[in-house]
Order: sequence, then C-alpha cells, then structure tokens
Amino acid sequence: MTNPLPAALHGRSLAVVDVEGNGQQPPDIVEIAVLTVDGPGDRADFKTWLVKPPRPILPIVKRIHGISNDDVANCSPWSAIGEEVSAVLADRTLVAHSASVEYKVIGAHLPQWKPPMVLDTMKLAKHVWPKLESYKLTELVAHAQIDTSGFDEQQPHRAGYDTWCAWLLLCKLLSEQNLSWDELVNVACLKGFEPPTQPEGGLW
Repeated sequence: MTNPLPAALHGRSLAVVDVEGNGQQPPDIVEIAVLTVDGPGDRADFKTWLVKPPRPILPIVKRIHGISNDDVANCSPWSAIGEEVSAVLADRTLVAHSASVEYKVIGAHLPQWKPPMVLDTMKLAKHVWPKLESYKLTELVAHAQIDTSGFDEQQPHRAGYDTWCAWLLLCKLLSEQNLSWDELVNVACLKGFEPPTQPEGGLW
C-alpha cells in the first residue's frame, strides 16, 4: 500500500491516525490505527491494535464500527500497548479526519505525548472544496472518487480503513491545490497549533 508523496510532505514525518471508542464518556479506545509516512519518498508503515477497554462497548457504537465486546475480550488492555503506540507516534505530525477527536482521545490515553503539529483533513477539505453539503469522510471519499481498493481488509468506521482513507484524501486534496507545507499548516492545523506570526516592520 503505497501512494505518491505530495511535494508539500517531502521531508515531513507524519502519523495518520484513526481511533474507535466504546461509546462511554470519556471514551476508551477499542481500536487504533497508525499509518506512518516518511519523506522524501513514499515509504509507509501501517499498524493497528484492537484494545480491551476497561468498560463495555455500548451497543450504539457497536452498530457503527462493528466491534463487539467479544471481539476484544482476549485483546491487550491499553496499559500493555500504550508505550508501543507512543513510540510510533513520537515526534510525528498527527493527521486525522476531524482531528480534534483523535487528538483529545489519544492525549487522554497518553498524557505525556505532544505532537509537533496536528493537521485536520476535514479543515483542508473545507478549504479546497468549500461548498459541499457534507464533509464526512465516507462522503468525501465518494466525492473525490478515491479508489480504496488498496485497503480492502476492513470497512468504513474501522480504524484501519478510515486511516487509509484519510491518507488518500490528504493526497487527493494536495493534488487539487499545489499547497506548500506552510500553506497546508495555515489552512489545516488544529487550533492551538497555529505557527507564530512574525511582527511587522522587521526585527525587534
């Protein structure tokens, strides 16, 4: 599963992420997928984890992602995999669709983790395609006619599939507008990760 690396991403270390939760508040992670992308080049590495949560998966979310309590009954708890996930994410720009959710949930599970940047493909899609009726990931994939056949082991709303779709969407959006890294950050960064503004009138 490789995809040509857009020019704006050369030399950048990314972690494209999706999490699925148990529907509790605050949510416990029951599945997480991380696609690590390093540039220059198109080398990509994909990891997924099913996680046994401390509280049950509620029926309402089981109907969405299809993960049952039986599916995770024999999986490792977060305490057993957290360090491995943290090592994969370390020092990488987080990329996700509706990234505030992933950032908040992962941050609650990894209090010491702090990504250097968080980019939201939903914000980028609203910039590139400003008049769509919906910016749900599945509908953006359909709108862009993105071929998801390179990742057919799962289905929408599973962490692996949604992570792969977010990556393909990012590439598609960057191909639509030839944005530089700085331009990408300006339109897609999560609130709180805005680059510092330079004072006018030279150095002080």
